[in-house]
Amino acid sequence: MNTFNKFSTIGLVLVILISGCATVQSFIKSSFPYTSTIVIPGSATPGQTNSAISSASSFDEVFGNKDGNNYVRDVRAESARITAVNPADQNLGAFKSIKLYISNRTGHEVMIASRNDISENIGSPLVLDVDKSRFIDEYIKGSNLRIRMEYVLRSSVKQDISIKASVSFSSLPVK
Repeated sequence: MNTFNKFSTIGLVLVILISGCATVQSFIKSSFPYTSTIVIPGSATPGQTNSAISSASSFDEVFGNKDGNNYVRDVRAESARITAVNPADQNLGAFKSIKLYISNRTGHEVMIASRNDISENIGSPLVLDVDKSRFIDEYIKGSNLRIRMEYVLRSSVKQDISIKASVSFSSLPVK
């Protein structure tokens, strides 16, 4: 193999790798959820709508990729669930209803998932019903993503409860 063919082959491989970055980034973005740990205070009033908010982080942010959102478009919430973290054996049947909202630095928010009429003995984790009807690019592509949980408790809780909210997204690569 002559020198020209070697450089041509290396060049072709590099072009394929570089052009595939957006697709790879889209796959990564779609495959890893945003997560947030939300604390429900033990003093929350049962039977009333309460709210708790926390910052959310993604796979991209954990590994320092600040511009990963630039490679995706048509982002939709695909799945959402909450899991009791502390105490780990907390029954999520303590909640009557839950709504999850996302917002970024602009302060605008959109509801992405909810669950009403939660069974008293549901346990943990709890899968939420996702609103797949809208694109949420403007929220995901912003900075300082936050997840707000609006909830109604069935009865009072004895202590603060830490809840991990996980939301997965589907997207398409930017062309």
